[in-house]
Amino acid sequence: MQHSYRNRKRRKLKAEINVVPYIDVMLVLLIIFMVTAPLMNLGVDIELPKSNASSIQNDKEPVIVSVDQEGAMFLTIGASAREPVDEETLVNKVSAFVRQNPEVPVMIGGDERVDYGRIYAAMVLLQQAGAPKVGLMSQPNPPEGKAQAR
Repeated sequence: MQHSYRNRKRRKLKAEINVVPYIDVMLVLLIIFMVTAPLMNLGVDIELPKSNASSIQNDKEPVIVSVDQEGAMFLTIGASAREPVDEETLVNKVSAFVRQNPEVPVMIGGDERVDYGRIYAAMVLLQQAGAPKVGLMSQPNPPEGKAQAR
């Protein structure tokens, strides 16, 4: 009888693996990926001028997006008048113009007192509109010896 009891006990034994360390590793990897994933999509592909002080020479009239001190956006396409636009209108008009003129230069001019986030948002909108190159506009420095009036 002892022999059959021992066989029955052996049959009930199960080989189990301890999964707790694997779960711990998976949770750590999940946290690492959750933290690093948002950091991978922060860049906006722009192509800035390569030279420091020279102006850009273009044959075509540029598309100019202006951002004023309050963060409102204005659009100037070619020789047309400057018009206030919201985000959706900006994307629609620029994408339609870029489809017709693929090599048109697109420039952003922002007030120096405006929040950087508004300039960045305009760059993202222009990227969504399909603008191939986006440049930043600035005023040239005044000649040395002359004080800049503010």
